[in-house]
Amino acid sequence: MAIALTISACGGGGESSTGTSSTSSSGGLEKTQLLVGVVPVPSSAPLFIAEKRGFFKEEGLTVKTEIIQAPQAVMPKILNGSMDAFLTSYVSLMAINDSGAAKLKLFQHSQEAAPNVAGVVVAKGSPVKTAADLKGKTIAVNVLKALGQTLTNAHLQQAGLKPEDVKYVPVQFADQIAALSSGQVDAAWLVEPFLTAAKKGGATQIIDTTDGVTAGVPIDGWGVTEDWLAKNPKTAAAFHRALAKAQQVAGTDRKAIDEVVPTYTQIPADAAAAMTLGKFSMEADKASVQKLADLLHGYGYLKTKVDVAQLFAPVSG
Repeated sequence: MAIALTISACGGGGESSTGTSSTSSSGGLEKTQLLVGVVPVPSSAPLFIAEKRGFFKEEGLTVKTEIIQAPQAVMPKILNGSMDAFLTSYVSLMAINDSGAAKLKLFQHSQEAAPNVAGVVVAKGSPVKTAADLKGKTIAVNVLKALGQTLTNAHLQQAGLKPEDVKYVPVQFADQIAALSSGQVDAAWLVEPFLTAAKKGGATQIIDTTDGVTAGVPIDGWGVTEDWLAKNPKTAAAFHRALAKAQQVAGTDRKAIDEVVPTYTQIPADAAAAMTLGKFSMEADKASVQKLADLLHGYGYLKTKVDVAQLFAPVSG
């Protein structure tokens, strides 16, 4: 989400204490204090809604957060159990599993795409008007061989081009508008709120990469390791209940999202309220996840074909 993939280019520090508790005082929970890695993007909103509304407290949990760029950057903490859960894009989760670095499960879905959540833009006055015009051009993506490149490739192929007909270069979202303006790149793949900012600055969107052939693509959710699930089944169930309750709020109350986004991101309240969001549904559409996995494998970004049924954590309670 960045996607590396959660779609973000922000990073930073945060609180990082975790702990355990005696089961006698916690209703049998294996842990009552959790550290969760969050990415400063709208998809993290359900966790902050759960905190604000007391859903974690109701379950006997204390949740602290640490701002991360993507799970790849904090794998040592994830593997040693000092970070309990984390926001991850579906692409990152599948890539980590494919690499053999860890065995991760998608614990709770967060967001899937809606039209105009992410797209390819060109600078004002660019001769590039359509996807077909990108042949031989350079496109900035926040991370190579990840979500942006995968989605853009699908639209290029629909326009009669091959992925190798363009050149992708890595440029952080925050630097892409400047790269466009200076002519360093011909086009850029951007997500909200960067996409809206670019269009307000005069850039033109030529591809909506979250519509058409890639409509409804799953973006991200909350990940955990298989080992953590096995060691903390009661804590996992309690954490999941609180997250799922907040996810339901996020899916039905846009204002709840707008209220919390400025508290953990650099997105001002007015921008948070104006940007396009994806869909906060309770579960990901498995067929859409499989389609994304097949695209990643087809482009050679994953070595092994993915059975998406194996990606999701079985969580009771």
